[in-house]
Amino acid sequence: MFDVLKVREDFPILNSGVIYLDNAASSLTPDQVVQKEVEFYHEYRANVERGVHRMSQRASHEYEHAHDLVAGFIHAGSGENVAMMKNTTEGINFVANAFDWRKGEKIVTTVIEHHSNFITWLRVGRRYGVEVKVVKSDAEGRFDLADFDRMIDDKTRLVAVTAVSNVLGCLVPVKEIAKIAHEHDAYVLVDGAQSVPHMKTDVKDMDIEFLAFSGHKMLGPTGSGGLYIKGDLLYKVEPLCIGGGTIADVTISNYELARSPMRFEAGTPPIAQVIGLGEAVKYLQRIGMDSIERHERRLTEKLIEGLMDLPEVTVYGPKEPRERLGIVSFNIEGMNPHDVALTLDASANIAVRSGHHCALPLIEELLKVGVGTARASTYLYNTEEEIERFLGAVEDIIKAVR
Repeated sequence: MFDVLKVREDFPILNSGVIYLDNAASSLTPDQVVQKEVEFYHEYRANVERGVHRMSQRASHEYEHAHDLVAGFIHAGSGENVAMMKNTTEGINFVANAFDWRKGEKIVTTVIEHHSNFITWLRVGRRYGVEVKVVKSDAEGRFDLADFDRMIDDKTRLVAVTAVSNVLGCLVPVKEIAKIAHEHDAYVLVDGAQSVPHMKTDVKDMDIEFLAFSGHKMLGPTGSGGLYIKGDLLYKVEPLCIGGGTIADVTISNYELARSPMRFEAGTPPIAQVIGLGEAVKYLQRIGMDSIERHERRLTEKLIEGLMDLPEVTVYGPKEPRERLGIVSFNIEGMNPHDVALTLDASANIAVRSGHHCALPLIEELLKVGVGTARASTYLYNTEEEIERFLGAVEDIIKAVR
């Protein structure tokens, strides 16, 4: 078990007294990551891959090393298999634009997806005449695999699912879904925005073709993230953009793209952010993803039990902590979730999210709460004392509105 109080020393923003429970939207960033970015700007601020001078060579080394660190973190094998993106959304859109979609093909996704892994496929459907099928879960986010068996057939080209719901916190059976997809030669894309930061991720064990994730949710800088591409697809999918840095050769009438991942990273990349993401991965690995997951499960159990003890509070998603990660959406009877979030901020310096969480089909189809929910989400620097203070603040709100 790691020392959470020691970890908190690396996050000066916590010295303000804020209880930060908006980690599903964006995590905080430790000093080590900030200083790694400062190191780039102070010591070797230069462009990558095309310069022979020592600053460019060092910048290129650090940039390439970050690819290797991220690839190792998700057990991808090689940095060649990870293209750097701005965020999960860009990674998903990359895949949407990587194929020559044909009318009559099918994409299967689910009702619990973030909009980025939902409307992206609706647009593909509109543009190319591809059929988009939506698998529904129960209100707690549990799926019947038989529904995937029925939806996925030989016309299915892609199955796009989240690993963890950003509203319900539920764990999705990705491996089992991938097995069904591969029986029909369909590719599998996983939205790892909420899973990669919080639990051990092994893309080879999951047996998937694509994994998109965001650096800003895993202690990294904003504008950083990654897209894992399985090896046999690296030279079959089309880059979203081409241009400077993506080519091996150009003639007056033709061009040849560079090897991966550079073929997917056109123009000057966000060098500092990518290097910072590599440092964030090192930070998480030093602590250990198993330790982080255990810590968050303890917090989640305390959070769910405490909220469910309050009759005026409705908790959404699985009630069993072992079936979810540290994302807990809730509502207080008679209150708009935005008012709950504003009151927690103003009265107790507690930051939570409120609204639809970019998941309107889930909010309206499954939960049937058009106004949305309030959402508390934990990470490695949160403490049991903070959860107790949060629960006390919720009780105070309830008493005030009675």
